Amino acid sequence: MTERRLHLNAFLMNTGHHEASWRLPESDPYAHVELGHYVHLARIAERGTFDSLFLADGPQLWGNLAQRPAGALEPLTLLTALATATEHIGLIATASTSYNSPYNLARKFASLDIISGGRAGWNIVTTAGAEAARNFGLDAEPAHAERYARAAEFLDVALKLWDSWEDDAIVADKAAGVWGDDTRIHPARHKGRYFSVEGALNVPRTPQGYPLLVQAGSSEDGKEFAARYAEAVFTAQQTIEDAQAFYADLKSRTAAAGRDPGHIKVLPGIVPVIGSTETEALAAEQVLEDHIVYAHGVGRLEALLQLPSGSLELDAELPSDLPPESVIEGAKSRYTLVVELARRERLTVRQLIGRLGGGRGHLTFAGTPEQVADAIEQWFTSGAADGFNIMPAVLPSGLDAFVDHVVPLLRARGLLREEYGPRQTLRERYGLPRPANQYVTAPAPAPSPAPALAQV
Repeated sequence: MTERRLHLNAFLMNTGHHEASWRLPESDPYAHVELGHYVHLARIAERGTFDSLFLADGPQLWGNLAQRPAGALEPLTLLTALATATEHIGLIATASTSYNSPYNLARKFASLDIISGGRAGWNIVTTAGAEAARNFGLDAEPAHAERYARAAEFLDVALKLWDSWEDDAIVADKAAGVWGDDTRIHPARHKGRYFSVEGALNVPRTPQGYPLLVQAGSSEDGKEFAARYAEAVFTAQQTIEDAQAFYADLKSRTAAAGRDPGHIKVLPGIVPVIGSTETEALAAEQVLEDHIVYAHGVGRLEALLQLPSGSLELDAELPSDLPPESVIEGAKSRYTLVVELARRERLTVRQLIGRLGGGRGHLTFAGTPEQVADAIEQWFTSGAADGFNIMPAVLPSGLDAFVDHVVPLLRARGLLREEYGPRQTLRERYGLPRPANQYVTAPAPAPSPAPALAQV
């Protein structure tokens, strides 16, 4: 039996996940658009033998420009550059099914997979928010259920396109003058509710067959989508009990969808703030919180909760008459997480903004390397996680600290690889098989030999 190992993903966000990280003396407020910054981060994560790194994205200008570095390089373009600067680490990009076309996006991910030698992953999002919708000629965002229905058809088309070349379609027979075999090309010929796509992809089948499929929604629609398609899930959980319940639910749904529950990896986010002592770690966390501009946080929280501007008071708890989750058409799961956190711990708006400033609802943890490693091990061994989405509060120092001080502890406990070993695809790193081509009939198994006749 193969020993179970942690899967670690580095979630890279400009100067760090804490909204005030850019204000620290060590931080470069222009790093979010500097290739060298991301190359440096990717190489740190690779030194820590992470499975993958991940870039979030959205087709709109996020938030208040005064709050933190805004704007972002297009992730597939950036990851293509990082593919040439790294050797082993997986490269996961966020891309929306609401505001892309299947053919173009399938081609881009296939290209990244080929260029990287089989290290591409796609974080599939449906994109909430009216701001993005208005960038694409819509007056409002589509309804939550409709976004997921479109996403399912989008992915079905993408899978047809990635399978449209059989693995041996390229013959390359110079003597006969035959480069490829047209009988091994399968046009998509898809006509559905949202998309009509006729031809085959203009990129051959890739080293992985298709990229690792990642999903990050925790709503009911999101979990059903993940159970059907996802191979890794990025999730936000505040308590180990909530994480265990989510983990068990998703694995059960995956089995009910006819898939192996071991083929979907659950990776909660954790924002570690690391110090040589607990006091030092808590002091570093307090420095970050002291740099929060609360006026920015109030506006962001009112938008998430779909409240009119001026509804929230900093030193009061959330109003008792918040909109019910059932009417939220945006980020449903994040809305629920934030409201439950505030209610459970009876936080004032000021305290809630401080808690959200580090990871926007992901678990934040300040402590020594041993305490961080203990928390990771506990979640991993108690049915709460298959690994973690590591979200350093400050970059690059937070990632350096995790790799230099927490990774050795995880290795010593037998939870994490010592080195990468032979080159592998991202799927292989996550313990997943290369998918079969849907257009190729698997050969029938050879008949079992007849039993030998008994000798008289």
